[in-house]
Amino acid sequence: MIRLLALTMGAAMALAPAAQAHGPARLKLEMQQKLDATPDEVWAVIGKFDDMSWHPAIASLELTGDGAADQPETSTRVLHLKSDAGDPTITETLTKWQPEKHCYSYRIAEVDVTVLPVTNYASTLCVKDEGGKALVHWKGGFYRGYPNNDPPAELSDEAATQAVTGVYQAGFDALVEKFGKAE
Repeated sequence: MIRLLALTMGAAMALAPAAQAHGPARLKLEMQQKLDATPDEVWAVIGKFDDMSWHPAIASLELTGDGAADQPETSTRVLHLKSDAGDPTITETLTKWQPEKHCYSYRIAEVDVTVLPVTNYASTLCVKDEGGKALVHWKGGFYRGYPNNDPPAELSDEAATQAVTGVYQAGFDALVEKFGKAE
């Protein structure tokens, strides 16, 4: 019995440093905006995985992979961002396509953390009906750009959350400008 107790204590002590060392937590962000338009009108603008012209940060988009308009679930898109410094891009892969529900999900397959300070980013964009008006719901989960402890400020949890918030808010602002804000 004493030997079993000693082994248990030894194992617990050996694992204690591993329990104290931990990496970043998964961050989550959800935002929504009610627009003065029907869900169908808004979905017609934002519901195409191969068209992000509605978002002010996107200069152009190219669809790659096997994706096509009638089979978008196999699509990958390369977003070329508006920038004075080179041609920053974000490559995203469609992971779920539900046009009947006005919803799709995607993940970032490739991005330089100096462009968007996140890793393992996945998101869902949906348009729901709320009293005949479109309620756009955008949510994402991601990790900060620096995977280890003590990240530099530009790759911290706060930087990641602020950057994703900025992306979502810029999109919502553009949609409010196009459709108006519903009360």
